Formats: sequence, structure tokens, C-alpha cells
Amino acid sequence: MIMGNESRRLLPLVIFLFSIQLRVSSAFGICEHTFFDGYKLYNFSLASPLPSFPHGVLSEDGFYKVAVNGTVLWFQLCGGMIFNHDPPRCVECSGCGGPSRCGMECSALVTIRAGGYHVCITIGQVSSTDVSILDKLNPFKGVILRMSSSGKEHNCSLSVSMLCDSTGAQGPDLMEKLGTCEYAATLRHPSACATITSIHGNGFGWFGNLLIIVICLFGAYMVAGTVYRHFFLGVHGIEAIPDLDFWVSLPHRTQIYASSLVRQFRGPSASQGGSYSQVSAKLRMICRDWFSVIRSPIEHTHLSYFN
Repeated sequence: MIMGNESRRLLPLVIFLFSIQLRVSSAFGICEHTFFDGYKLYNFSLASPLPSFPHGVLSEDGFYKVAVNGTVLWFQLCGGMIFNHDPPRCVECSGCGGPSRCGMECSALVTIRAGGYHVCITIGQVSSTDVSILDKLNPFKGVILRMSSSGKEHNCSLSVSMLCDSTGAQGPDLMEKLGTCEYAATLRHPSACATITSIHGNGFGWFGNLLIIVICLFGAYMVAGTVYRHFFLGVHGIEAIPDLDFWVSLPHRTQIYASSLVRQFRGPSASQGGSYSQVSAKLRMICRDWFSVIRSPIEHTHLSYFN
């Protein structure tokens, strides 16, 4: 009989501890957020333990509380609220546990004094929690956690701006009412600081971007020239491609000028009699030849378009 009585006494404690474990475990999934910016991947793990904060951004009391002008805001980040002390006292607490367990089945509620009584309105549910970046231009600034609750009478929400502060936790000490049933709060916490988990060096940088632009311009030139020659000049088939003869002969021309370039620079080193003036003259001749190669398709295209 004694063992049976002790088991019955320990059963509520076991259930309570099990519920805490479930809420803490679910917090890790809710409070994970990643943000990709360029080649950097920013990771926010709000519920991960820190040396001074073993539960991350979750309040060790089981809830956060802010009171302003007779209105009291209760909330817990990344999970449901747990009250071991100072629970909300409300005539009604629908959607959040009822009057006997008010606050135990939601993530945020607000207490308003009306007609001499305290009325609690649920403004956040764990299932409707969403984490997003606070400032995309500055990912290190922090994140914003938004929770909402929909009911027959109220559609409410709470947005908590969590600012990165590596020195310690501060707040929340302010509460704002943004709409009929929309509230906002701000706090500072080390868990809101981003960590770079991966830095990708893929891509070609500015040179790759320049190359893409050149290719796009070349493609636009080919398409526009082909369309113009086909519809306005009546050229059909493969001949509609602008400067077809030049593009067909380009590999052969490139080979010839590459060989010429090799011979030009090999001559002075072999003879040992070359001078700076000779090299300069040869370079000018090569540049003049290359300029004539580049200029010929442009002049040919100009004449073919307007003749």
C-alpha cells in the first residue's frame, strides 16, 4: 500500500517532467533557421545550449512576462509556456488551457483588465511559430520570431524581435500594440547571433559575371541579326546567320595569327640581335592585324543591314 501511494504521488511529477522534455525537444525543430547570402550560409539555432544559457533563448522560468499600463504579455519562445510560479489568473482562457491551467497550452497570451476582471486572450500557438531573418542586408543583426492564433473572436499574433547581443540577455522590457490584436516585443540574446556554418567558394567572381554578360550580348546579337536577315532581307536557311563566312573561318584565322604571334616573338630571341624598337614595331603590327580582324565583321554587318 505504501509503495502504491508513493507511485501515485510520483506519477504527476513524471508526467510533468515528460511534458517538459517534449517541449524542449520540439523547440529545436521550431527554432532552427538558415539564411543563404551569396557564398555564406548563416545558421540560427535559438534553442541550442550556450555556456551561460543551457536552454538557449528559452526562458528558464518557463515564460517571459512584460507588463505595460495594466496589460500583461506572457510568452515563451520556441515552445509552450510552463508555470511553476506566478501563473496568469483569468476568468476566461480559451485556447490556452482554460482558467485552471491558463497559459499551459499556448505559446503567448495577453491579459487585459476589463470590467474589474482579468481576461486572457491567446495570441500565439507553438504550431504557428515562424522564424525569419530580421535584416537581410545585415544577417548578423538577429531574427524575428512570429507566432499567431486564430479563433472565432480574435485573430492575434505576437512578433518578437531578437537582437544579437554576445554580451548577455536583456529584456523584454517593452511591448507594443500594432493592431487590434497584434503585439510586438524586443529582446537581446546571444542565441540570436548567427554562425557561418559553410562558406562556398564556387563561382568565377567578377570575371565570371563579365563572361556571362559577354555571352548574353553575343547571343542577343546573333539572334537579332538572324531575325533581321530572315524577315527583312529574305535570307533563309543557315545563310541567315550574320557574318557566317567570318565565323566559319574564325578557327583557321585564329590558328594562323597564333602561329604568327609565336614566330614574331621567337625571332628576336633566336637571333640575339633584336632590339626594343624591333619588338615594339612587331607588336604594333600584330595589334593592327588583330584590329582589322575584329573590325571586319562589324563593317560587314553594318553594310548588310542597310544595303
